[in-house]
This record gives sequence, structure tokens and C-alpha cells, in this order.
Amino acid sequence: MNYANLNEFLKRGTAIFAKGPIALIFAEDPVEVDSTILHHLCLGFRHVVVFGGATIEIEPHITEGPDAEKVHFVAYDLLPDHAVPQAVNAVALQMPKEWLFYCYNAEYLFFPFCESRTIGEMVTFHTEERRDAMLTYVVDLYAQDLEENPDAVSLDEAYLDRSGYFALGRPDAMRHPKERQLDFFGGLRWRFEEYVPKPKRKIDRISIFKAKPDVLLRGDFTFTEEEYNTYSCPWHHNLTAAVASFRAAKALRRNPGSSFNINTFMWHASTRFEWDSAQLMDLGLMEPGQWF
Repeated sequence: MNYANLNEFLKRGTAIFAKGPIALIFAEDPVEVDSTILHHLCLGFRHVVVFGGATIEIEPHITEGPDAEKVHFVAYDLLPDHAVPQAVNAVALQMPKEWLFYCYNAEYLFFPFCESRTIGEMVTFHTEERRDAMLTYVVDLYAQDLEENPDAVSLDEAYLDRSGYFALGRPDAMRHPKERQLDFFGGLRWRFEEYVPKPKRKIDRISIFKAKPDVLLRGDFTFTEEEYNTYSCPWHHNLTAAVASFRAAKALRRNPGSSFNINTFMWHASTRFEWDSAQLMDLGLMEPGQWF
């Protein structure tokens, strides 16, 4: 189903909003849009909604296939500042008490045991733990050979950093550390930080959440309700997830200030991405909590 703009989607998408979880994919370019859709359909999302401009095309085997009724395209301009949080918040207002996930194209959600458990099962467990949001780490992926893959994207030969991740206390307005909140760093944004604006260097993102009318997503991927921004509840560790993402690699290769200075993203801590949750848990990039 195609929608001419966000307003039309909000008016006509009643059936989509009835029950989550749903995935919102913001397609900044045509790179790996189809694989992003298929990955999230396989995770068990009830609907996958793609927002993007005129250059975005979804292959007929998806739009006409067995899951066609689950895939939707909304014509949407992603260039204005805060375009993504505005769209996320607009959809969330239509879906009170339902779960949403948002990401960009060439980004792939992984959660503990996602090979055998669905996103619905995961958020049900998270709800039973009295959690309304989940911390996700954005784990940078990159191609090994940038001559063969000039946009740094290769699903067959994707690599990630196995070390170099760290966290710092997140200060409040009075410069005191916020309770159970940290700013996380690592990956390409850390190794090539001279090319990345300071506000864009964090790799933490609250990208799975239960919609509430008075809770809004902000431009820094945090929410107006502070408890949504915590990594766990006060009494034990909770589930976290990871978003395996080519987005930083694409940007570093596209940006004129960095593209001519970076010949490779490989270093001594590069390891091949195995496309499974066990590797991410072994590397400490997501937490199973009490879910076994």
C-alpha cells in the first residue's frame, strides 16, 4: 500500500495502527531497502512501514509477494531537521500502548535469540518486566573492500568492531549523572570521530518503545520521559538489543570531508559479522537479562 504523504497515512492507516509491534524504516537512499524490509518481516513485525522520497523503490517480489499486505510506503521528505522524530511521534500518537520500532535503511535489528523467537514474544516479556522502552546499541557495519564496495555496504562480507566500546555518565542540567543512563560510544563514530559532529558520536538509541500520548521522541534518539532512556530497571539487568547498521560507513564514504581520506575501515579489532544474535551477545553488544 502506498500513501502520498504522512497525513494520508495517518488518516488511512487505521488497520495498521490497531496492534503492534510495527517497524518504521526511514529510507535515506535506495541502498538495501529491500533487505531491510525482509529482515524485519522475518522478525515477526505485524507491519513494516517505509518512509522515503521518489528515489526509493521496493521490489515487486516484496510488494506483490505473500507479505505484501504487511508492507507500506509513505512518501516523505527526510531532509528537514527532526523529520524522523516528527514522523515517529505522529505514528505513536495513533498507537497508544502499542510497541513500535524505528530504524534507517541498511540497518537490521537483532535481539537475544531472535533466530527462534519473534519480536512479539520479546516485547511481551519486556512488558512483563514493567519496561516500556528498550535500549539498542547501533553497531557499525562496514565492507572489507572499499574498492569493490565504494559505498562500504556488503551483506556478504560485513565486518564490525569487536572492541573499542565504552560508556560515560550522562549528565543532567546540573552536571550530575542521570540515574541508570549512560552515553555509549564506539565503532566507526569513535575511530573516525574527527569527521563526525559531536552530537552524532553516540551509538545508543531508544528505538523500541511502547507508545504513550505524552511521551515524545527527541532528535537525539532519547525520549521526553526519562525512564524510557534508562538501560535497565533498578532491581536487575533488562533485555537490550542491537541495530547492525551500515549508516555511519555510508556517511563517511559519502561525505567529501572524509571519503578521500579513508581507504579502509579495517583495523586489528575488525571481525566478520556472522548475522546472528549469539555473536552480539558474546561481544557484550546486547544483554539477554532474565530472558533465557
